[in-house]
Amino acid sequence: MIDHIIKSYDTELARLTSEIIGMGELAGRQLLAAVDVVERRDDRAARHIVDNDGTIDAMEHAISQDVVRLLALRAPMARDLRAVFAALRIAADIERIGDYAANVAKRAIALALAAPVAPALGLRRLADLAGAGLAEVLAAYRSMDAERAFKVWQDDARLDEAYTALFRELLTYMMEDPRAITPCTHLLFMAKNIERIGDHVTNIAENVWFVVHGAELAVPRDSRDTTADPDWPQLGRTPPVEGSQ
Repeated sequence: MIDHIIKSYDTELARLTSEIIGMGELAGRQLLAAVDVVERRDDRAARHIVDNDGTIDAMEHAISQDVVRLLALRAPMARDLRAVFAALRIAADIERIGDYAANVAKRAIALALAAPVAPALGLRRLADLAGAGLAEVLAAYRSMDAERAFKVWQDDARLDEAYTALFRELLTYMMEDPRAITPCTHLLFMAKNIERIGDHVTNIAENVWFVVHGAELAVPRDSRDTTADPDWPQLGRTPPVEGSQ
């Protein structure tokens, strides 16, 4: 951040950044905890994760109030104005990440009632990739490192590939054994929610780029989610997403 003559302004901007980092770290912990309860088949812990989503919502509300106060009292301009508006957008993305983590936990409650299926272990790789991307983009946001954010943006392709591989594996299980349809359907929803978390991570990366450079990131994204390819007719429909916008 740029040093300002009014030091209290720097303090307010630093506090806003710290609040967003804290919110993002909590969302990341929620995601990893949600996958952990899937593996442990712990419906009680899953309900606790769902309940914690309200904390992230409250944090976003507080950040929104801080942004309004900064706009009203400081009238920021140029990069400062971009930074304040980016903070509002990033907080909204993190709130959605928290929602998707809660959706995974909700599905874990239902999944615990069904017989275990081997593809459930594939969620861990998705969550690790999404969680690592979130941690890295938060670090890029803290230091306003546009190149670091761009690297996170590029790496989302790895999450797309992992999601596509798990999607195909789950559908194969469902075709081979009708008894696997119910648990695998829950896993399909979970996997799609985690893939969407990756999309929100790329949104955050784009906002960091915008703050630093004053322009949108004008590069086509290398999406490798091929689950809706038309040449894959009987398997080519992406499952709906809970809470998608």
